Amino acid sequence: MQSAFYTASNSHQFPLPRKIHETQFTAQRPFPKKLKTCFKAPTFTNSLRTSIGYEPEESLGKEPGPATPGRLPVVIRRSGRVSRYFWDGSCLQLVGVDGGAASFSFNFEDGFRKLYRICSLAVRDFFIPKQVSGNYMDYVKWKFLHRVFSSALQVLATQAMFRAIGIGYSRSLPAAAALNWLLKEGLGRLSRCIYTASLASAFDTNLKRVRFSTSVLFSLSLGVELLTPAFPQYFLVLASLANMAKQISLACYLATGSAVHRSFAIADNLGEVSAKAQIQTVCFDNLGLLLAALLNVLFKNSQRLQTALPFFVYPIFSVIDLFAIYQGLKHVHLQTLTKDRLEIILNTWIELGYVPAPAEVSKEEGIDFLRSKDKGLWPIRIGYLDPKNQIPELSIMTMRSTSGEDYYFISMEIFYTRIRRSRRQGILICVREGASTTDIVMGLLQACYIRKSLLMNKYRWENLFDAGDELESALKEWSKLIEECKCRAQGDMCLLNKQMLTLGWATKNILLSSQEQIRYSFVDD
Repeated sequence: MQSAFYTASNSHQFPLPRKIHETQFTAQRPFPKKLKTCFKAPTFTNSLRTSIGYEPEESLGKEPGPATPGRLPVVIRRSGRVSRYFWDGSCLQLVGVDGGAASFSFNFEDGFRKLYRICSLAVRDFFIPKQVSGNYMDYVKWKFLHRVFSSALQVLATQAMFRAIGIGYSRSLPAAAALNWLLKEGLGRLSRCIYTASLASAFDTNLKRVRFSTSVLFSLSLGVELLTPAFPQYFLVLASLANMAKQISLACYLATGSAVHRSFAIADNLGEVSAKAQIQTVCFDNLGLLLAALLNVLFKNSQRLQTALPFFVYPIFSVIDLFAIYQGLKHVHLQTLTKDRLEIILNTWIELGYVPAPAEVSKEEGIDFLRSKDKGLWPIRIGYLDPKNQIPELSIMTMRSTSGEDYYFISMEIFYTRIRRSRRQGILICVREGASTTDIVMGLLQACYIRKSLLMNKYRWENLFDAGDELESALKEWSKLIEECKCRAQGDMCLLNKQMLTLGWATKNILLSSQEQIRYSFVDD
């Protein structure tokens, strides 16, 4: 069957069956074999309600009557535009009714506004995926600043390295320059392999901190490259150090990119989000290249100014670059569970009675670049009892009372802070091999309840480590506290898990660091 097409730019026609029954339409003639092209364009307005003239309330309680030529009660929304089906008795048309690209207007101001809207929609469709979380646009804004200034700095740094090895000068030795460049690249790739192998799990558990720290490293590497013209005799050393730092930063960027993109993909459209991210990167980097080229053109007549230009713009561009990265990471709300993220959720659950959303947890978690965040009294750790630390006798008694039915046990521990070397007390969760995600959540929730009880009776429980002759009574009180908190945790698990799933948390697995993944085996001998 041949298709009929409306010649106006704002409509699309679709063929109907050859015969139209009398009960459906007032037209009682058979559908023609070849539809005539319609040239009469309907009149449009900027208002969807006035241009359609369709009131949903009027149709309630009424039976559908025969369809007459005119507007049909079906509206299509696509790419930011609104269109409605029209039937003129012989062909079906899809006509724009929102004052978009399809509408005609002789008002210059109104036309300019429509043109701006069309262009903005086109740019948005080109750069932004169709279904992403609400914080994605804020992330892209900061990514724009980061990529532009980072790309400009890379161009200036590369120019400086070319000057250092003599490219463009008569004294250049191509063979020596090529050898130095190959050695630099080889050492950089070797360091990239070593770095990724030693820090694999940290890409999941400390994504934001690792990504920002490697971004700082990348910025410093550009500064080292800028120094190569001043010390050409040390080109290989400086260039190799800079390239090693750049390769480490690149490894982190590639390793964490999928997790960042997944946090924005609300409709499992990870491929689309990743593709749009590549488009953004290419376009933003090209703007950075344009900025660097513009700076070179402005100072092309002065060799001295052109040589000093990188040292002048480096601190400014680096600060803008790192600030944009830091702000952009704030808008990345990861739905995966780590120990720290889960602890924030459980503390909020215990104190306030609800499960926080990923955005709220992301704000509380922060980036903690310098690892200076205070974990408070009685911090909770997942791992094993280290014999190098001071182990209270109460922990030994707890370990002895562990049975084969337990998939974890909770004990106290004594540790010393890194900086001040002050004595601290904490709670340790030792997880058994074969423990499920539910067991880990259960153990951490129980530990949070224990910490709350310890803080409410702080002075009483602090003396348990030096119980002496009262160790047996202290063990009974500790065991009683363990059981009470376990019962409370078991009672919360069902509702807690339900609310976490509702808010989009990925509860299937918990991402743990290499130290937190250490398990114990129960030996009954």
